[in-house]
Order: sequence, then structure tokens, then C-alpha cells
Amino acid sequence: MLAWHPRRSPPKARRRIGSPPPLIERLTSHIVAGGAESTTIPTPFTGEDLATVPLSSADDVRRAHERAREAQRAWAKLSPGERAKPFLRLADALVERRDEILDVIQLETGKARRHALEEFLDVALCSLYYARRAPGLLKPKRRQGMMPGLTRVQELRHPKGVVALIAPWNYPFALGASDIAPALMAGNAVVHKPDTQTCLSSLWVLDLLVSLGLPRHLWQIVVGEPAEIGDPLIEQADYVSFTGSTRGGRAIAEKVAPRLVGYSLELGGKNPMIVLDDADVERAARGALRACFTNAGQLCISIERMYVHAAVYDRFVPRFADLVNGMRLGAELDFDVEMGSLTYPRQLEAVTRHVGQAVEAGATVLAGGNARPDLGPLFFEPTVLTDVTADMDLCANETFGPVVAVYKVASEDEAVERANDTEYGLNASVWTKNAARGRRVAARIQAGTVNVNDGFGAAYASYDAPMGGMKQSGVGRRHGAEGLLKFTEAQTIASQHIADLEPPGSLSYARFADVMTSGIKAMKRMRVK
Repeated sequence: MLAWHPRRSPPKARRRIGSPPPLIERLTSHIVAGGAESTTIPTPFTGEDLATVPLSSADDVRRAHERAREAQRAWAKLSPGERAKPFLRLADALVERRDEILDVIQLETGKARRHALEEFLDVALCSLYYARRAPGLLKPKRRQGMMPGLTRVQELRHPKGVVALIAPWNYPFALGASDIAPALMAGNAVVHKPDTQTCLSSLWVLDLLVSLGLPRHLWQIVVGEPAEIGDPLIEQADYVSFTGSTRGGRAIAEKVAPRLVGYSLELGGKNPMIVLDDADVERAARGALRACFTNAGQLCISIERMYVHAAVYDRFVPRFADLVNGMRLGAELDFDVEMGSLTYPRQLEAVTRHVGQAVEAGATVLAGGNARPDLGPLFFEPTVLTDVTADMDLCANETFGPVVAVYKVASEDEAVERANDTEYGLNASVWTKNAARGRRVAARIQAGTVNVNDGFGAAYASYDAPMGGMKQSGVGRRHGAEGLLKFTEAQTIASQHIADLEPPGSLSYARFADVMTSGIKAMKRMRVK
């Protein structure tokens, strides 16, 4: 554990953590860093020191790639079933050590424990999904040949090699481990750069997986600033997976384009929620709390824009504002707190700037609107605004904090049109008592995932379905078959039997052309093709 045992009466997170305990020392030993340079990361709850972590250099990153490539050669020779075994063991091990990892996540991010639990569940369930399905997804598959009975075709899946994975700070445990699991099960090695502030949770699950049988050098973790280690991380990779800002995603795409290396990018969002005229107002208002303020709004798929039909607007908005004003904020390591802290000072500055500029320009605050230094250095109240106009920064730009703007709309068509009026297309939410109607409206929204009567969790946690963004919100998908197969190269092997693909014997090419042409009609009639 860190500095206390969470099963006893949990102390406030304000208690000084003190010198790094043995757990942190063991975790940081997994960082590939050969020099003396290090940095100290604080806990966002108090600003006090949490851990000192070594920093990787460009040479360390190159060394990490060398280790990973060597380990990958032996790993790729194992069957998919053998590669899945450590991840089958992972679910049980996570359950046994749940409180330990929840502490780590909270202390490095500042989030509420119930939101740390979402990360825990994501890693457990997503890795288990792929551990069950990887052997089937990766096994050789028979495909239809050109000439039925004469051409035999097989599709094989080979690992890319070494995957560079860059994970964000807001969901470090989930967006590290749950993406790395399919990459490893596909037969790759990974060189992973977590955010420095939130690297402990990734190191924790790496440490656990090694104890469960994962080869030690297969998953390499490097820590440092992108300006120092970003280029060598990407330059040697056979595939790049990135979750972060749209600006960062564009920069990565430009860097890998000359080498024609594949990539997947989950990027920003300005996600809409539509409350239709037949919505259950109480259910929608309560659902909006999770949709907007999970992890203090520091979630790419959280709701930042809300379009409420005029028929229910006067009932929904006051109820929603009352619920928001009643939310419990705090730094406790228990499940009673409804919202925690922001993670970085820059996020507090961005949220404060967006809200302040909007209010100065005429927006109305219905709930929140203020920083809460009495709770901790990075706390900001969950905030609801109305009268937000296009000239305000938070109208179209991603705030990435606990702020939502509410707009009244006159019709379903207006709600859909305004929901689609953005360069982003990551996630959306529709609320109605008629689920069939909700699905019809959802199909009209330009977003990679749309939830009916939920904010984001229903789609995201359905691991059998792909998840990702449209427009400027990303390229590629995580989850589902694509979430694993994107880490592979498809190979087609076709063998020709009995007859060759040219005229046999003395048959002229003209006659051969006639036979082949007639064969098209015959195969269509017989439904062979």
C-alpha cells in the first residue's frame, strides 16, 4: 500500500504522504531510465509530494525499443492462447488488490474514488474480453478463392512488431492497460509513454502482469517530456497509438506519414446531449450528473453541450441545477464523494478562463462557477451555464473540465442540427422514454458513439463494439475486433490447384475468355459468387 491501509477508517487525502514507500520504489524501478535526472510529482488533492520518478532520455527510449523488439520475437512465436494467459489471470488479481490500485489512481489524478473505480472496471473487463476472444480473432481464416474448388485462400494475422503507445493523464490506468492488452495479445511488444504526473498506475499494472507471467521486457515504460523523448519513441515504432488532443494527434500523423506507419488516434470532443420532449426529466437530470462531471469533466467523452427541448426545459433545467448544487466534492479516499479535483494547474486555469470569459460576456451561472481552494489547490465547482453564445470560448472549444452549457431548442431537428454543428464527433447522448426513437435520433448524430438514456458508459463499456471518433475526433477505433486487429498485418496466402489461371492445353485465349465470361453468369446463378 502507499502510506496507509484503506480498509481501516480512511484518512483525508490531506495527510502528508512522506517518504516514498516500498511500493513506489518498486514501481519506479520499471521505468527505463539510466541517468540521474528525476522529477517529483505531487498529489493534486493537496499539492504535496507523492513520488519521485526517474526521467528517460532519448537514448533510454532507443534502449527500450531494442529490448522490446528482442522480447517480441519470442513472444510472437507463442500461440494466441498462450499469450492470453497472463491477462486471464489479471482479472482475479485486480479484484484481490482493488483498494491498492484505487488509492494509486486517486492520489496521482485527484479524481473521486467512484471515478477511479471506472478505470479499474475498464481494465479488468476489457482485458478479459480480449483474453477470451484473441485466439478466435487471430486464428487463420479460410476465404473464398477466385475459382471455387480450385483456388484455396487463407488469411493470416501477423503482429506489427513494436507499438508505441502514448497515454493521457486523465484516465491513466484505463487508457494505458486496456489499450496495451490487445496490442500484446496480438503478438506485439509495446514501448509506452504515460503522462509523467500519472505514471504510477501504469507501472502498477505492469508490475502485476510481470508477476502473472508476462515477459519482463515485453512492455517497456519510458517517462519524460515529449520534446525530449517524443521523436525517438515514434521514429522506431511499427505502429503508433495515441489518446490526447486533436493538435497532438495531427502532429503524430505528420511524423509517421513519411514512413507510412499505421496509427490510431482518439482525440478531442465537444460532446452534445439531447433531452427530447418525451424524456423522463428526473432520470435525465440525474444521468446528466455522470455525463458532465465524471472525473471533474476531464474525460474526452463527457458532455459539454446540452440541448433541451422547450417542452421539458423549464422542468429539467431547475432540477438539474439543484442536483449539481447538491453534489459533494472532496479529497477523501472513499465512495461518498461525487466529484474530486482537477489534475493539473493548467486545467484549473483553462476552466477558470472559459467560465470567467463567458460570464463577463453575458452567460448566466445556474450552479457552481467558482474555484474551491478551501477543498484543495485544484478544485473547481461543477458548473452549469445558460445564455452561452457563439462568441464565447466555451461554446465550441473543448473545456475539459466540470462545465456544461445548456441551450433550449424547439424541435428534434434543431437539436440534431446543433449537435452536429462542430468539428468534433466523438460521443453523444440522447434522452427519451421511447428507446426506438432514441436510436433513430442517435443514427442522425455525427459521432463515433451515441448513448441512449446514458451519457457515455453504455457505449464505451460495450467492448464487443468499436469505439472512436469521427471528423476531428480521431482515426481508427479501440474495442471490438478492430481494437485488436489494428495491431496486426493481414496476409493473404492463395494456392492454385489442378487448373492454372491461363488457357489449358491448346485452348485459344479467345475461347478461354468466353469460358471465363460464361462462368461469371453461372457462378452468379448458382450463388457461388
